[in-house]
Amino acid sequence: MADLIVVQPGPQVTIQDLGRVGWQRFGIAAAGALDPPSLRAANLLAGNPPGTAAVEFTLAGGEYEAEGATLRLAVAGGDFQVTVDGEPVPPWTGFDLEPGRRLRIGAAPDALRGYLAAGGGFALPPRLGSLSTHVRSGLGGLDGGVLRPGDRLPLAAGAAPAGPPMTLDPQALPPRREILRVVLGPQDDHFTAAGIETFLTGAYAVTADADRMGYRLNGPEIEHAGGFNIISDGIAAGSIQVPGTRQPIVLLADRQPTGGYPKIATVITPDLPSLAQARPGNTVRFQAVDPAEAVAVRRNWEAMLGRMGEWLAPAGAGRELDSERLLGINLVGGVVDGLA
Repeated sequence: MADLIVVQPGPQVTIQDLGRVGWQRFGIAAAGALDPPSLRAANLLAGNPPGTAAVEFTLAGGEYEAEGATLRLAVAGGDFQVTVDGEPVPPWTGFDLEPGRRLRIGAAPDALRGYLAAGGGFALPPRLGSLSTHVRSGLGGLDGGVLRPGDRLPLAAGAAPAGPPMTLDPQALPPRREILRVVLGPQDDHFTAAGIETFLTGAYAVTADADRMGYRLNGPEIEHAGGFNIISDGIAAGSIQVPGTRQPIVLLADRQPTGGYPKIATVITPDLPSLAQARPGNTVRFQAVDPAEAVAVRRNWEAMLGRMGEWLAPAGAGRELDSERLLGINLVGGVVDGLA
């Protein structure tokens, strides 16, 4: 048996896979990774199928140790400061963690959320077909909650896989966008023409009230055509509610199944990871696309993700760590100390 020991987790560290699909009609949230391309990248680097459950963290990953065997691990999502016993490990690269050595994952200059994947995945019991954690309902993951100091994550595989670690150039991933593409509706008729124009031309800042359930944004007020209550109906990932505050709320993976505020638009799936990686204070804008274009973009995005395995290269043979990149990574810093 091999375990990944959680020595000191970062903020809001949970187990996530690609979500609990098909249960929302029963009032069960899908949950799942907020940045699926990065989850897929971490898994491929660890030698896993792309949808395997991994550790999702926000701001910083924290500290971990291996017990029982050497583990093949990988961190993806951004240029996070990754060290093993103080020695830097390039991000977006697989590596082996021997028992007794300490893995530390700090912050990234270019990302909010990251993923720590372990070769073979975690031997945790699936709930309704998924290991994804939904903290509000206590479902999935490890005992339905965030990871805590001393938690043990059992590995399905006994040891690191054979073969050299691999690396991946994140430049090949879909680019992150400040302008999020949306399909108007399903209740855009609950807004005036001026309100819709304001929504599509204004800049909206991510507020501190942003988590896995949704992001409250702040910007120009969006005018309703009448009231701001509707008969509650289903909420999709990316639905944008506009309550009586006239400020938009974008609902994400841990969203409630239904809601009673009019939804002016829905962010298309390929653009949701960009929002999930936005920090409070960052601004976003919205661009309307028609449903046919949204479907075409989604298909191209899925095809691109399906080719991700072709981008892997043996570590040391692919991405070059020049001086500019090393300075950007800031391997000597650490948000873990700053938060202690």
